[in-house]
Amino acid sequence: MNTAPRSDLAAPPRLLQRRLRVLGTSITLLPEVTRAAQADLGFEVATELLSFPDCQRRAAQDPGGYDVYEQCLHNLDIVWFWGALQPIDSQRIAEWDNISDLARQGGISKYAWRGHGDAPVKKLYVQPGGFLGPKPQRMISMLPTVHNMDSFGYDIRVFGGAKERVSWSWLLDRRARGRIALVDEPAIGIFDAALSVEAAGEMEFDDIANMSIAEINRLMSILEERRAQGYFKTIWSDAAEAAALVEGGEVAAQSMWAPVYARTGATHAHFVEADPVEGYRAWHGGASLSRHLRGAELDMAYEYLNWWLSGHAGAVMARQGYYISNLARAKAHLSAEEWGYWYDGAVASRDLLGPSGQIAVKAGARRAGGSYAERARRIAIWNTVMDEYNYVARAWDRFARSLREETAA
Repeated sequence: MNTAPRSDLAAPPRLLQRRLRVLGTSITLLPEVTRAAQADLGFEVATELLSFPDCQRRAAQDPGGYDVYEQCLHNLDIVWFWGALQPIDSQRIAEWDNISDLARQGGISKYAWRGHGDAPVKKLYVQPGGFLGPKPQRMISMLPTVHNMDSFGYDIRVFGGAKERVSWSWLLDRRARGRIALVDEPAIGIFDAALSVEAAGEMEFDDIANMSIAEINRLMSILEERRAQGYFKTIWSDAAEAAALVEGGEVAAQSMWAPVYARTGATHAHFVEADPVEGYRAWHGGASLSRHLRGAELDMAYEYLNWWLSGHAGAVMARQGYYISNLARAKAHLSAEEWGYWYDGAVASRDLLGPSGQIAVKAGARRAGGSYAERARRIAIWNTVMDEYNYVARAWDRFARSLREETAA
């Protein structure tokens, strides 16, 4: 069993004259993953890392410029609609039958889900006629890989009294006034804000994942009121910005992604991951095939997709707080202590390392929310590109731009 992180893995001695181009984001395009894939597969994996919206735009408009597209399932619609991708034959995926029900069935069986948002199953299967839907088919749109249940981070010196339940409402709470930050992504930050105002009793949504224009306007009005009242410190775009805000003591509550906690240094002792009573905002990523692939190039892409579920990538993802769709293979690449903390919800019996070899978890810590199954049962909403996405994206951009200008002034 391979139990050690391979962060010091040297580049393979001589790559075969084959090259796979992978377009994606910081979620999966980690150097540790790329180096391991090249070492195991024997061909070059050339990555291009972009922001969420830029990655989606590039994938839709330039399918000849990449071979594999790695993104979140909720961002798949536009790229699929433009005809930039080809279906994946699930019979060519060796571990297909071992992929979690959370991805393949959308929360059926041992997982629960309130029904809001783009659960991966909604866009996973290619239906007769070429559209995407939940009815199982042989051909799929994206191979489900990495996923997580996100919430927010908060300062226990400001929140968290003995009898106080952790709530999304804290993300807009007056106790954190002037020290609140949101993530600048309209398909993510908008739902953090919506969960917050809903938890505070300031709004009720008919469907929080598919808001009407009137609901969007009301939500943005609340955010603008809070901005005018000085509630927000800033808005952030990547993990480095989020970590810097925590390390600098500039925030008491903010949107957070799992890998950020390991980057906050000594502040991690008092700035912790929330386990909100209302549940989590979940997301599921994966990999798709460009429409141009044929023959040997297509075979190489399938090798790469299968490698993602072979165990090593799942172990790297676990060490930064993310889950993989094929749990059993990842377990074989993690130590008992790592599996216990990240998947079983156990107390860490020793310091645990992150993907690059830094200490990510201190001995004695227990992950907020508990085990994988416990967290998966408490999904309130999946990241979603709603019907009025263009409208909400413009409204969010105006808010984010105003907030950034205010911060810079």
